[in-house]
Amino acid sequence: MSMPSILAPIAHILKTPELKRKIYFTAFILLVFRLFAYVPVPGVDTVRLRSFFSENQFLALLDMFSGGTLINFSVMALGLNPYINASIILQLLTIVFPSLEELSKEGEQGREKINQYTRFLTIPLALVQSFGMYMLLKSQGVISVLPPLSLAALIITMAAGTMLLVWLGELISEYGVGNGISLLIFAGIVGRLPVTVFQAKTVVTSENILQYLLFAGMAVGVIAGIVVVNEAVRRIPVTYAKRVRGKALYGGASTHLPLRLNQAGVIPIIFAVSLVLLPSLLANFLGQLPNQTIAGIFTSIAKLFDPNGIAYNGVYFLLVIGFTYFYTAITFNPTKIAGEIQKYGGFIPGIRPGTATAQYLNHILTRITLAGALFLGLIAIMPALVRGITGVSVFLLGGTGVLIVVSVVLETVKVLESQLMMRDYEGFLK
Repeated sequence: MSMPSILAPIAHILKTPELKRKIYFTAFILLVFRLFAYVPVPGVDTVRLRSFFSENQFLALLDMFSGGTLINFSVMALGLNPYINASIILQLLTIVFPSLEELSKEGEQGREKINQYTRFLTIPLALVQSFGMYMLLKSQGVISVLPPLSLAALIITMAAGTMLLVWLGELISEYGVGNGISLLIFAGIVGRLPVTVFQAKTVVTSENILQYLLFAGMAVGVIAGIVVVNEAVRRIPVTYAKRVRGKALYGGASTHLPLRLNQAGVIPIIFAVSLVLLPSLLANFLGQLPNQTIAGIFTSIAKLFDPNGIAYNGVYFLLVIGFTYFYTAITFNPTKIAGEIQKYGGFIPGIRPGTATAQYLNHILTRITLAGALFLGLIAIMPALVRGITGVSVFLLGGTGVLIVVSVVLETVKVLESQLMMRDYEGFLK
């Protein structure tokens, strides 16, 4: 394929005024986010903070996921973690409370109401996490003891930074291209890549170059695997019966229902990494308590949930699988799909319409979701696996970061393609 043919879609996008405006707006919001990532909170010893982070792999991992806002202790130091945790809580409550479940089925208006509840819940979570981060850094001498008013100002500033980040993400979703929250996480990871690559460059020598070449080959394989799994679908054939209306004959067409292997996308791994970091965060904080017995217990928990440990990676793996099934069950309802197929006179060859179709779809979905969930779980614990095989430990987020980056890029490209297609159809109709 020649270079002009590769660049043709980009040129087409840039010739479309509406899409060009959305792309520029998205780029501007991402630039604002990266600028705020370097606006520090006053009163923090950044030199001691960087030293503390270099000694603590858990916090270095958390900083990589937040896009460098934590190591700079910027006003957005918490990142989107409170919002993600609030989303998890709301989705769990949707199963428990029928009123929330009914609200989630009311279309755009219902989703907007749940988003509003999520934003409200994010505020107290951000305040609590801000205080916890202050106590952790104070115990390490990174930040001095603050008087009540200064402490309140610090906590409110960090919570406001999270809410500002949520607002920027919603602006992208409404006026830009793609999912705003996913794009901000993507920008944070990509923004830290130059630092990570520079760190790798400084440790590569003639003695370990083969290890890094092996690592590079595995990275290419992981990227290819992510693309294949993200694009893989199981095509369920659907046939629509012929119907006569007056003198006209309708229907009789055959099509297919695409079931994606990775139906949940990147959401399960984002949810899982937010939860699996909580035990280490709490243990690091409570391990500094004056009571030696309690402190010893939580220090042991912190060691148990070390990112290189079996417990951490095992829990992470199981959380990813659980959230994959959970999110797939929320986004894809076999009973509803079977009802829609039956409503329009369709059926799956060899399967009776209605309940039998729903059971068949659920059976197929459960099997392919298992494959997708296992793949996501392996990607999540990829850093530990790669570290064991190659000995390379520079790239902390490993497969998780690559999965988020590749998935967001593919999702954004599909959004651009759909908008281009819609514009072409509109021009044809005119």
